[in-house]
Amino acid sequence: MNRSLFVLLVLLATSLMGSSFAVGKVGLSYASPLLLVGIRFVLAGGIMALAVRLQRRRLPDKLRDWAKLLLIGACQTTAVMGCIFLSMRTIPVGATSILTFLNPLFVVVLGVLFMRLKYRFYQWLGVVVGFVGVFITLGFHLQLSAGTILGLGAALAWAIATLLVKKWGADFDNWVLTAYQMLFGGLLLLALAFSLETPRLVMNGTLLAVILYLALLGSIVQFATWYYLLSKGDPGRTSAFLFLAPFFGVLSGWMFLGEVIRWYAYVGALFIFLGIFLVNWTGGNYRK
Repeated sequence: MNRSLFVLLVLLATSLMGSSFAVGKVGLSYASPLLLVGIRFVLAGGIMALAVRLQRRRLPDKLRDWAKLLLIGACQTTAVMGCIFLSMRTIPVGATSILTFLNPLFVVVLGVLFMRLKYRFYQWLGVVVGFVGVFITLGFHLQLSAGTILGLGAALAWAIATLLVKKWGADFDNWVLTAYQMLFGGLLLLALAFSLETPRLVMNGTLLAVILYLALLGSIVQFATWYYLLSKGDPGRTSAFLFLAPFFGVLSGWMFLGEVIRWYAYVGALFIFLGIFLVNWTGGNYRK
């Protein structure tokens, strides 16, 4: 791929990832968290599911495979996005995005514990550096607030989803996997919204714009661009650019919400970015 095009697409994908945090927080003024994110992913997943059917892409023909898609959706969409939107109620957008994008570091730890994956020395160094960054981001103490725990929970759920996709992803068409994990995850979020929270929806032009941005740009365009980049280049090296997403999360929180992040959060973010880069800095994240 042309290098200029690669850079442009990386910036597009990671800026959409990061800015979705700030846009989502705007939406929380008009809708309850789980309901808002549920609507986002049912809409995005529904549109993509319709598209893959119109394109006649290969769908699973076994109930077991549909169950796998459901489990991936429960982790990647329901748990990750539910934790993110609940987290943003109590801590700044920038802090939530930094904590959420710790997921590559959790992938290393969980991969060793449960999938017998092996990693190089500098990847383990990246894990240590990343968790030092979390300690700094939290203000040099380990007293975790509810928002911080939810942000870390999003990262952990994302890591689990990553390992599930690594294990089962080859069984599915990428577009089918993306569409149905979003749709199933979104439906689960709606179920949780009506059972665990008091649903609130004040529909107006602002909320409609937020939903359309999150569903069309923050979900469909973002996923499509990112999966295209992964398919055209080395996945390990491409994933190293995920460290740009929390930068855009902090930047969008400052630009659109006027959030002020304390100095130590920036220092911690630099450590986290370095840790994620070290974990991904190789021809492939994993080796047998």
